[in-house]
Amino acid sequence: MEVTALCIRLLMTVLLLLVAHVDLSDCQRADAGFPQVVPNRQQFFEYEPITVTCEGLEGLTGWRVVRRIGGDVKTCAASWSTSTGPCKIKNALAAVDSGEYWCEMGGAKKSNTVNITVTGGSVILESPAFPVMVGDDVTLHCRNKQMSSNLTAAFFKDGHLMENSSMANLTINSVSKSDEGLYTCSIPEDGQSSASWLIVREHTVTSPAADKVPHRGLQLPLLLCITVSFFLVVLLLLMGLLQCWKHQTITIDIPTSPPSIQSFCSPLTVAEVESEAAPNRETYAVITNLRRVYDNEEPLFMPVYHTLSLGTA
Repeated sequence: MEVTALCIRLLMTVLLLLVAHVDLSDCQRADAGFPQVVPNRQQFFEYEPITVTCEGLEGLTGWRVVRRIGGDVKTCAASWSTSTGPCKIKNALAAVDSGEYWCEMGGAKKSNTVNITVTGGSVILESPAFPVMVGDDVTLHCRNKQMSSNLTAAFFKDGHLMENSSMANLTINSVSKSDEGLYTCSIPEDGQSSASWLIVREHTVTSPAADKVPHRGLQLPLLLCITVSFFLVVLLLLMGLLQCWKHQTITIDIPTSPPSIQSFCSPLTVAEVESEAAPNRETYAVITNLRRVYDNEEPLFMPVYHTLSLGTA
């Protein structure tokens, strides 16, 4: 039982090390992914509903939505213990809900941030909350609170007029990195929107194995971590196997022959004869033979004594 418990403890230790190593490898990855914003835009009018969710990000659950509002960082929920799941804002307010939003898990993993702007004005620019990929098409919408149709809107990039649209839409075909920038729009009768940053990302073609490799700057520390973890696991396995082997080894004591048998190893023993016998007394010699006796088919040697007279002195 003791040996079994020792081996089980060893196996659990190795599994814990492997789990810790996998977790460490995941934490070394670069921040990936963006929280999902529903509806998918960066600007909202006051009292509109907003949902920010992290569920399913990187195939994991248990994310917390964290936000920075005016320099104050806190979870979307009032309590940290109940802050997992989506962040649902029923009636958005400019002073309370405008800021940066991101996802966190256990303080070790963190997603990229999205900016949400809640305005009390009359015009917003509808642009994607997360990046647009190079080569894709993207359409920006300019609208007012009344959601009027057939509006004429002007679109600006980095403060420069790009286009006047009678449909209040700006479509950018085959987006490139040069289209990344700060966009605004204005409607003559209602005013100008807040600015939103359009992020453009390039497509990256990687093999499945390469997807698991972190950024180049993290390869050396991660490789060192993998090497050290491997040698620790091997060392623990060797030590555990050695301990198990020591406990399972049975020491066999080989019984030695009784002293009485060992003393009769010679086939014939002549007892010492007194060199100086008393006068007029006979001198005797004692001759000992070993007789083989079989006990349970095992031969035993039993001594048989014979007395021999050697005459008088």
